[in-house]
Amino acid sequence: MRIGIIGTENSHADHIIDHLEAGTGPRVVAISGGPSERNESLRLKGSLTVVDAPEDLLGLVDAVVVADRHGDLHRAHATPFLRAGLPVFIDKPLACTVEDASAIIAEAQKHNAPLTSFSALRWLPDTDALAALGPARRVTASGPVDPASPYGGIFFYGIHPVDVALRLAPGPIHSVGVTRHAGRITVHAEVGDTEVEIDLVLGEAPFTASAGTSPRELVLDEHYFVPGLEAFLAMAATGEPPISHDDLLRPVHLLDAVAKATT
Repeated sequence: MRIGIIGTENSHADHIIDHLEAGTGPRVVAISGGPSERNESLRLKGSLTVVDAPEDLLGLVDAVVVADRHGDLHRAHATPFLRAGLPVFIDKPLACTVEDASAIIAEAQKHNAPLTSFSALRWLPDTDALAALGPARRVTASGPVDPASPYGGIFFYGIHPVDVALRLAPGPIHSVGVTRHAGRITVHAEVGDTEVEIDLVLGEAPFTASAGTSPRELVLDEHYFVPGLEAFLAMAATGEPPISHDDLLRPVHLLDAVAKATT
């Protein structure tokens, strides 16, 4: 399987290339963005082809990762590949607006293209352990955010605790309340039958979560991106997305409510 990467400023591009170069299966064969010092360093990792525009990857790859840091770029960059029916992984977040997220999903449905998007924290062993406990009446999550981030504000880092919380709290989002405190933003949501509380910390903080338990830190080691990458590769091989389209939209809906309440 030949994989292309769009948006190489993210360190996740290194994780993907390094992990696949160490194996005998799928390979990253091309990246977009044209000549640059960054792309040259990535090219040398695997003798990759560097193309200028994302759509120049068409014909060179069998699947793509859209890894731009800013979610506002994801719709335009993913659409040509969805229309070609290729498997597409959009690194967090799916988009920074509900309109863009819905349009991306509509393209995937129209062209029967496998699509997924998630925070890598969704697949951490610590998150898996909490999910294995089964449905909880109360779920919490926390992590750092920067509302002034040039990569989409709340969406850029906020997707991490939100995606974890919503994995642990299945069902529709009934309500979202947002309270801004000194140093943090607290989100209270009713999701399915679960009460969800998410603390978005303004500054450095660990990622934590709980599901009817005491909060536990979500540990990110040097291989933290691998479980999510394997979920994408399984989708690319089978055509079966690991997350439903409805679940792809839920984090965007929740973060949209937070963004509107804090701007």
